[in-house]
Amino acid sequence: MSTNQETLLVTGASGHLGSIAIDWLLANYEGPIIATTRDPEKLSALSARGVIVRKADFDQPETLSEAFAGAQRLLLISTDAIAVPGQRVKQHKDALSAAVQAGVKHIVYTSIPNSEPGSACLIAPDHYATEELIKNSGLSYTILRNNLYSENLIPTLQQAVASGILGTATGEGATAYVTRHDCAWSAAAALTSTTTDNQIVDVTGPEAISGSELAQIVNEISGKSIQFVPLETAKLVEILESIGLPSGLAQAYASFDTASARGEYAQTSATVQQLTGKSPTTLKQFLTDNKLAFTGAE
Repeated sequence: MSTNQETLLVTGASGHLGSIAIDWLLANYEGPIIATTRDPEKLSALSARGVIVRKADFDQPETLSEAFAGAQRLLLISTDAIAVPGQRVKQHKDALSAAVQAGVKHIVYTSIPNSEPGSACLIAPDHYATEELIKNSGLSYTILRNNLYSENLIPTLQQAVASGILGTATGEGATAYVTRHDCAWSAAAALTSTTTDNQIVDVTGPEAISGSELAQIVNEISGKSIQFVPLETAKLVEILESIGLPSGLAQAYASFDTASARGEYAQTSATVQQLTGKSPTTLKQFLTDNKLAFTGAE
């Protein structure tokens, strides 16, 4: 149990990553915890557990300084506003300005690997712009470049099990998939740290897995015969649009595959172990534990 008594704050605390981070803090931290969200009613159960719950709407920047007041270390979970160009960077910029105004000392931010210019991922520029804003904010920082979530494979694998074909635009590229829990626990652990050193680290699973290796893992777990079929990015965009995704979002999601094909997500790191003291969950273990989610069978 950490003895650091600084006041910690988690933004987006009602989201997937934020809620897991808060649970980790409640189990591992004795100091004050602030959770912010657009809808505080969603977090009423946290209030009952001693968490300070406040409203913070990143599209209403005037709400943010008051929401962040009293926090020394702040976990800024990147927002999901990717449909409107520039909106996410503005949200993050406003949040950083409010954090500085509120007297926050250290920012922990959830980014993505290889966010620098030149990435094939179409949302990488949002993260790079935010990283640069953080570097120029005057605050100390920990930037956690989370690899692609293992959880995000589930819909793709549902289709693969149903059709017998795993079609992706990752080519021969490999990805060091990491679970959302490992990312959330790492972020929460970084938040509890007393360090004021500036750090940029990758948060990854223990190994990089290619599309053909993924198909083999799914075959073993499901007992099905699934074939990996590499797709062109344009074909993947077409498929995503055919299931109802707007063109811009389809292109953004497909660009993760393009980046994977170029090796942008293949690097592994020891960050999860270093921050949390536990080894990151392998993709095979995650899929075994969640077999029912993509096979529909025990």
